[in-house]
Amino acid sequence: MPRVVHFDMSAEDPERAIQFYRAVFDWTFQKWEGAQEYWLITTGPEDEPGINGGLAARQEGPGQVITTIDVPSVDDFVNKIEEAGGTVTAPKMAIPGVGYLAYFQDTEGNSFGIIEANESAG
Repeated sequence: MPRVVHFDMSAEDPERAIQFYRAVFDWTFQKWEGAQEYWLITTGPEDEPGINGGLAARQEGPGQVITTIDVPSVDDFVNKIEEAGGTVTAPKMAIPGVGYLAYFQDTEGNSFGIIEANESAG
């Protein structure tokens, strides 16, 4: 069954947001080399329940948290999402060394992503 495996959030001032989440929750942040203004967030130990995420510099509009769901095939789930009334907001893209990612809105306007793990993506 596909599960939520990642979240993304944005910040007008990423350093200020990093200081906030470190102070409040003791989360750790690591700049992802090769990505402009993106930090990987570790929210806790791998052997405990929970998910990790990412923080990006906000480009425009209000902040929001977007969950990403692990699927076996982005292509198959694009079709399922559209058939169920969802809308593609960012088509399938490769993340080198990670996999394939696409973003959508559900029937209620909520944004989410799906990811297919594939280390040979590029």
